[in-house]
Amino acid sequence: MRAGGARGASARELDAARERVREAGGEALLARLEHLDAARAAAPGPSEPREGAAARAPDAPDRGASADYDVVIAGGGLSLLLAPLIASAGLRVAVLDRARIGAAHREWNAGTAEVQALSASGLFAREEVERLVVARYTEGLCRWHGGGTYPVRGVLDHALDAGGLLAAARDRAEALGVALLDGHALVGHAEGPDAVALAVAEARQGAVPRALSARLLVDARGAASPYATADLLCPTVGGVLTGLAEGDGERQIRPDVGEILATTEDVEEGRQHLWEAFPGRRGETTVYLFYYARSGDVGPGALLSLYARFFRLLPRYKDGDARLVRPTFGFIPGWSRLSAPPRAPGRRVRLVGDAAARHSPLTFCGFGANVRELATTAADLARAVEDPGARRAARDAPVHSGTGALASLMARPAGGARAGEMNALLNTAFAVLHAMGNDAYAALLRDEMQAADFVRFLRETAARRPEVYREVVSALPLRAIGRWGAGLARELYRAR
Repeated sequence: MRAGGARGASARELDAARERVREAGGEALLARLEHLDAARAAAPGPSEPREGAAARAPDAPDRGASADYDVVIAGGGLSLLLAPLIASAGLRVAVLDRARIGAAHREWNAGTAEVQALSASGLFAREEVERLVVARYTEGLCRWHGGGTYPVRGVLDHALDAGGLLAAARDRAEALGVALLDGHALVGHAEGPDAVALAVAEARQGAVPRALSARLLVDARGAASPYATADLLCPTVGGVLTGLAEGDGERQIRPDVGEILATTEDVEEGRQHLWEAFPGRRGETTVYLFYYARSGDVGPGALLSLYARFFRLLPRYKDGDARLVRPTFGFIPGWSRLSAPPRAPGRRVRLVGDAAARHSPLTFCGFGANVRELATTAADLARAVEDPGARRAARDAPVHSGTGALASLMARPAGGARAGEMNALLNTAFAVLHAMGNDAYAALLRDEMQAADFVRFLRETAARRPEVYREVVSALPLRAIGRWGAGLARELYRAR
């Protein structure tokens, strides 16, 4: 049963939240928020593609049909980084987006490996990447309501200028002849043996679709893709704030410390809400509020409702006279590995980024995962133009077989009225991680923990909190628990 998105917020709070987003981001950004919220009404469940794309599909191209482009990328956010890399291989590339291509709708933090991957891919020189780093942290913190604070080094410790990164990628793309179709949405497609026919329309009411074609369609529309059927979803709101108090206290901001995960209350409204805070340029901090959910439990209006909560409870998280200067928001899909993954509808369509949900189901670090695999993904896509059946080079991280069940547990907290149990479980788990040492702790948050270490983490968490078995069994069906155990056993065998 799908929960209502506006639960817990009054009409007055929703109107006030809408006005604050409009004041900080303008009408266009508010329209994007409302579009994403409305799209949840038509969102598919796991393994159930949305109907709309097929209903407006053009005729499929005949065998031997020529194409306008080799590659068309639908979605012009982070996926824009792929366009110049593919074009540099001598392919004709187009990018389309219902808004402006290369507009930053999230701020991004990354670790050293991701920062280095931006230059290693050949997209940017090392000096250019260094100029995009606006802050570095000595450590990050995870802090749990009623529990402890657990520092970690080497995780999300670089704050990047997201707008500058995408603007530079757009310049690279244009210089290589990539066609940029701002304000155009993909409304349907049909695949033939050698090409894909695309119906593309301006993102305005009553726009008449026009026809394009490509040898390969790359679906980078994130949660808005009709094929983004991952079973988990992370509604996220927040933005760049000024006016937060600086200092060493828990309710203050330290410019050299990132707050990776924090809670300020127990489960409310059936959800465990989490905060993040990442200092950027002097006086600016990117703050997010989010929660884990099953995809079918998130209905229309979820983002606006979460914004209402964000503004209402921000003083509980941080002191100061906060002012929102740039809203950032979105739905981040996650795949638990306990159900079927999102799948493209044909051989000449590829899912990337959030639409594919191949990043961590626990940390939702889509930016880091995509950037680490940037060069590999671009090479895979270029190869798929000639050989659409080519095997992808990138593999799923082994630890995802283990963390998926934990994400499912977070999405539907066990305990019901025992609202404090989720924070108690999180506190125990992170106390174990911290005791295992920084290397293991950081590896889990970076999606790099090995299977043997993950099993040790589970075993030591259960030793400290034996009731974890009851909590997992009450939240997950037996079939899912079986798949989880099988996945862990498979990765342990591979690690031998």
